[in-house]
Amino acid sequence: MTEAPTPAATVKKPTNWASEVWQLFLLVLAVLAVHSFVAKPFFIPSGSMLPTLHIGDRLIVTKYPYGFSYLSPSLNILPEMPGRLLGRMPERGDIAVIKSPRDKVDFIKRVIALPGDTVQMKDGALWLNGAPVQRERMADYEIPVSPNSDCLSFIDAVYRTTNAAGQPVCRYPAYRETLPGGRSYLTLDLAQMPQDNTEPQIVPEGHIFLMGDNRDNSQDSRFEVIRDGLGMLPIENLVGRAEFITFSLDGSTDWNPLTWLSALRPDRFFINLEANGHAAEKPAG
Repeated sequence: MTEAPTPAATVKKPTNWASEVWQLFLLVLAVLAVHSFVAKPFFIPSGSMLPTLHIGDRLIVTKYPYGFSYLSPSLNILPEMPGRLLGRMPERGDIAVIKSPRDKVDFIKRVIALPGDTVQMKDGALWLNGAPVQRERMADYEIPVSPNSDCLSFIDAVYRTTNAAGQPVCRYPAYRETLPGGRSYLTLDLAQMPQDNTEPQIVPEGHIFLMGDNRDNSQDSRFEVIRDGLGMLPIENLVGRAEFITFSLDGSTDWNPLTWLSALRPDRFFINLEANGHAAEKPAG
């Protein structure tokens, strides 16, 4: 009695490892292409952009609005070269991710001035092209104290207090700044600092001038590169434009998955950064 042949449908085909590796390679290539030329996630590690961006915010940054340079790929594999492909200048008020000229580390700052603009700080107030930028004192900006926002640095500690419910908060003096053209946003002015007064600086061709919204806690274009600042930033160092906050964590997460939920800040989900936000803020007094 002969044994019936096994149906073809039940025969397990051997794994084609070459095909599997090729598919994985294509997947990695697609992810790198999206990160390099379309958009990428970004994490806020410092308070230099308070109150607009909090430590622990997660953002989406689009890569294409300003075109592409040798620094656009996620892997720094291209040789240094001037200019941008399909490039255009950012607008004053854009929040931009850039590469530091010193070590190519990612920074996030606000675009303040463009080529040909004259920038100066006078007693903590911004002047552009010889005229003061509109600046209005607002109600203090309050942030709950959390593991990544503890107000314990030498410049922040004086602003640590409690709210009406007895909860510890950071309560900062805030100002609304409105650039020529109407872009408006909140800034913090915490103390008298050397960077509150600067000489007039003209932005050279092919460069931009950026500052953090937390004016006394930001190493930006007011500082030369040799002093750990950004200086006048070459346009090649633009990476992309911050579009919106996806979610935010207060720094209290650990190995326990339950802490992942408790660390979420629901009020900071899906904030459109291009809309400039904070529309409900009221003037002081």
